[in-house]
Amino acid sequence: MSSHEKKVDKVFLGVVISLLITGFAIFISACMGILAKDSLQFGSIVSKQIFFGIIFGLIACFIFSNIDYKIYKKYALFIFIMSAVLTSLVFVPGLGTKLNTFASRWIILFGFSFQPVAVLNIGAIIYWSAWLSYIKERVSTLKFGFMPLLAIITIIGGLLLSQPDTDSFLILCTTCIFMFLVAGGRKRYVILLSILGIICLSVLAFSRPYVMSRIETFIHPGDNSQTSGYQVQQSLIAIGSGQVFGKGLGQSIQKYNFLPESISDTIFAVLAEEGGFVFCVFVIGLFIFFVFRGFRIAIKSPDIFGGLLVVGIVILTILQSFTNIASVLGIIPFSGLPLAFFSQGGTAMLMVLVQVGIILNISRHGKSSHV
Repeated sequence: MSSHEKKVDKVFLGVVISLLITGFAIFISACMGILAKDSLQFGSIVSKQIFFGIIFGLIACFIFSNIDYKIYKKYALFIFIMSAVLTSLVFVPGLGTKLNTFASRWIILFGFSFQPVAVLNIGAIIYWSAWLSYIKERVSTLKFGFMPLLAIITIIGGLLLSQPDTDSFLILCTTCIFMFLVAGGRKRYVILLSILGIICLSVLAFSRPYVMSRIETFIHPGDNSQTSGYQVQQSLIAIGSGQVFGKGLGQSIQKYNFLPESISDTIFAVLAEEGGFVFCVFVIGLFIFFVFRGFRIAIKSPDIFGGLLVVGIVILTILQSFTNIASVLGIIPFSGLPLAFFSQGGTAMLMVLVQVGIILNISRHGKSSHV
């Protein structure tokens, strides 16, 4: 049987569909808090999520699952440059805009708004996968391994820290570092980079008040319960009130006027309140299975490029999602990163499903297996 006749990994697809259905159910429930205040806004938000996120996303997923992934390697540099140019448009007056934040992270074109960082993420992963698969054994050298890693992190940093979007920068850089290690990069270079990163983050914290504010709120959440710590406090109230089995789908109280950004940043708190500890474990289990099945596809990939591409996409998705969950639980400073398959955001949902399509195509080319 040729690689083109092979089926996609049905188990991985099943996990994605499970996450998508569960995520949409919680999203609709969280949106009830908006419906109580403004039915027109509710209709607009839900329709955008359905059409631009889920429907367009599934169509894109199907298309990309049928495009031979090897073509991305050929045009990797071009894809990365275009994604970087697109991201830089946030700084262009009239195109870049601020939505519910002080940072310029959005572009408005033809009346539609989207975050180009979602495109930069996949562009960087494709290019970095191509470079690492090209240099192969030389990844352990300073010239071909560490210096290019430093270069791609610098480019990403220039684009994202200028917005500023510290969270996305940290997640994408961590993804690139993980890929570097998987490809055979030296651990001592990663340790050196980590030390440099800590120094840079310390400087960032002292030079940018919003970063320091997040850290102070994390350390002393009770001191800022009505200001910067309000979001975390209300999230913890929602999570705690869910107890073991939850209040039931649609029964959240916190989503009505209490929980800020209940359909995006803090949607996991709604999930916890309505589904309880048991449902939280189920959802986290789905994400973990997403990772393990993804890694299985990476291991069975016919080449290094395909394997690294899957690893990059899976690590990026899980880092974003678990960072969201950890911040809502108060384990780390609060983050504005989305929870994949759950949070509001047509662009984010579309790009997640595009990436799933790429993984599914790689699974078509993988070595045969009975499971």
